[in-house]
Amino acid sequence: MSKETETEEKYNDFGLGDKEQAQGYRAVNKDGSFNIVKINVPFFERLNFFHNLVTMPWANFFFYIILGYFVINLVFASIYMVIGMENLTGIRGTTFFDQFMEAYFFSAQTITTLGYGQVAPLGLAANIVAAIESLLGLLSFALATGLLYGRFSKSSSKIKFSDLAVVGPYQNINALMLRVVNPQKNELLEVSADMSVSFKGKVSHLREFHNLTLERSMVFFFPSVWTIVHPITEDSPLYDMSATDFERKDVEFIVMLRAFDESSSQTLYSRTSYKAHEILWGAKFTYLGERKADKLHIDVSGLNNIDKNELN
Repeated sequence: MSKETETEEKYNDFGLGDKEQAQGYRAVNKDGSFNIVKINVPFFERLNFFHNLVTMPWANFFFYIILGYFVINLVFASIYMVIGMENLTGIRGTTFFDQFMEAYFFSAQTITTLGYGQVAPLGLAANIVAAIESLLGLLSFALATGLLYGRFSKSSSKIKFSDLAVVGPYQNINALMLRVVNPQKNELLEVSADMSVSFKGKVSHLREFHNLTLERSMVFFFPSVWTIVHPITEDSPLYDMSATDFERKDVEFIVMLRAFDESSSQTLYSRTSYKAHEILWGAKFTYLGERKADKLHIDVSGLNNIDKNELN
């Protein structure tokens, strides 16, 4: 490998920024989100209604749908009041509040094209408003239905990572290990893993980024627990590093999984990171499998169970 290629690989920052940061900074949060905030972005360039409505929590989604429905009916009820109640047949209320409520519920019937028949528009102005409201209702409910389908059809990964990674004995050397499990019943196929590490450079103000070689980077099936292992050989950037070195260099391990979800026929992505204080030295993960009858039982609650082991 040429010197130019080595330099290019060594300082590849993966798009996360390679400037040396303050001690303790992490590029990727434990939940997989990026620890980056963009500021001074113009308001209209920040707007992305579809993304926000599809990714926000369900409670917020239904709140905005109900709020939008209420506001639209409020606006059209006010328009009917402005053009005059004499333009609506069947209005029985005598007070302003009663008439407004009847106009509001007439608006709700119009926007849903329900039309009970007690109240109907009279005259050109009222009919034009009712026609516009009916069209708006059809478009709004079509949009809400599309968003609802988008939320249901959007495949989400529930893969769980162990809270800690460990450095423990592996064959006749040591290895960095972490554990993942899919707690759901959906079948994941062709699951591949990538692990990288970043730490402060020796002489440069830049952070160094390295791809780590894994014992196994892909499994075809993922019905059980997978321990992802990086053997710390002489070729590893972690070779001869200690727990103190991890802290001093402010290491961050970034792990990303890709898998094909058989139930949704979509590719899933899941990621997390581990900082130096989340690496336990001299330990290995406890085996979680237990055979009962003709089945292998996996205790998912023991994902973080660890046994102490002397390092090689």
